[in-house]
Amino acid sequence: MKITDVEIFVVDGGRKKWLFSAVRTDEGVTGYGEFGYGTVAKSLVGFVEDIKPLVIGKDPSAVEKIYFDLYRALRQVPGGIAQMGIAAIELACWDIKGKALGLPVSHLLGGPHRDSQRVYWSHMASARAHNPSLAPNKPLKDWEAVAAATREVRERGYDAFKTNIFWPGEIPKPISQGRDGINHDQRVDTELLRHAEKQISVMRDAAGDSVDILLDVNYNFKTEGVIRLAKTLEPYKLFWIEHDNENPQALAQLRDSTSISLASGEEHFTMREYLPYFELRAMDTVLVDVQWQGFGPSKKVADIAETYEMNIAPHNPASELASFQSVHLCASVSNVRIMESDPEGVPWREELFTNMPEVVKGRMQVPTSPGWGCDLVEEAAIRYAWSG
Repeated sequence: MKITDVEIFVVDGGRKKWLFSAVRTDEGVTGYGEFGYGTVAKSLVGFVEDIKPLVIGKDPSAVEKIYFDLYRALRQVPGGIAQMGIAAIELACWDIKGKALGLPVSHLLGGPHRDSQRVYWSHMASARAHNPSLAPNKPLKDWEAVAAATREVRERGYDAFKTNIFWPGEIPKPISQGRDGINHDQRVDTELLRHAEKQISVMRDAAGDSVDILLDVNYNFKTEGVIRLAKTLEPYKLFWIEHDNENPQALAQLRDSTSISLASGEEHFTMREYLPYFELRAMDTVLVDVQWQGFGPSKKVADIAETYEMNIAPHNPASELASFQSVHLCASVSNVRIMESDPEGVPWREELFTNMPEVVKGRMQVPTSPGWGCDLVEEAAIRYAWSG
C-alpha cells in the first residue's frame, strides 16, 4: 500500500475552524484525521501542501517512520505549526493502518485499557458567552441564567464540566487578551478576583457537590495572579485549575502554593518540551493534545508521565473526530484522569461524521470498529467549508 495524495478540508465549526486531513492510498483505503488549530488554518493548509511530496509513495502503515522522517526533515522549525502539520498526516495514517488490519487504533498500541472513559463538558457556559448563537434561547443575561446553564450538565449526561471566566449580561463577554471580551492585561485585580469568586459560587450552588467543576484560566494571568485566584477559590472544591505557563519554575511555584490540583501542558509538543516540567513536578495532571502533536507523540508523553507517577487528560476542544482520536489515546494508556469533550456546537456537526461519540452517565464509549471508528463525510465537509 502506498500514499497517493493528501487532501485538507477546513470546516466552519462556529466558534472555531475545524481542520481535517484525508490521506489517500493506491488500494482505495482513505484515512482521516482531525488536526491543528483553526486560528492558523491558512498556514496549516499551506504547510501540509509543502510537506505532501515527502510522503507520496510511502507506506502509510509505517506510521512511526513517516512521523520521524517528517520530524527530522523539519528539525529547523520544530513544534507549533510544523508539529500540527505532521499530525495531519500521522493521524490519518493510524486510521489507515487500523482499517487495513481490521483493528481499532487503540488495539495497535497495547490497548484497550478500558472500554469507556470519563469525560467532562468543555467550556460549559463560557462557550455561549463567546458565541451566544450556540444557545440563542438561553441567553446568559444574569447569574440565574448561569445557574440554569450549570443545571444542564446532568441533563446532558455529564458529571463534570469546565468553564472559563466570563461576564453575563445582555451582551455576555468571555475573558480574553483584547481580542474580544474584557482586556485585563494578564492582571488579577480585586474586581476580577471578586467576579471570579461570584461565578464559581453560583456554579457550585447550582451544580451541587456531586458535579466536578474545572476552571480554565489558560494563559490569561501571570503567576502571582493565578496564585491569588487559586487561594480565593479553594473553598469551592475545584476538580482542578488549568493554567499554561512557558516557565517550568513559575508553574511549579503555582502548584506548590495551592491545595487545588493543577492541570497544564496542552501547549507543549513532544516529550522534549514536557520533560523540564516533569522533572520539577510542576503539574498534577498532564494535558496532552492529540490533534496538535499527533497520536504517537501523545502516547509517548503519557508513557513518560507514568514514570513520574502523573496522570494525563487529553485536551480536546474540537469536533467529533477529535473526540474519537482522544478516546483511543485514553484506551491505549494506563494513566488517564479524565478527558475533555465539547458537546455544544454548530447544528450541522452530526452531518460531518459517519458516527458520533456516545456519552452515557459521564463516560464516552471507546469505539471497537477499525481505525478511529469515525470517518469524515467529505460531501458535508465541502458543504460547510470555511469561506475565509
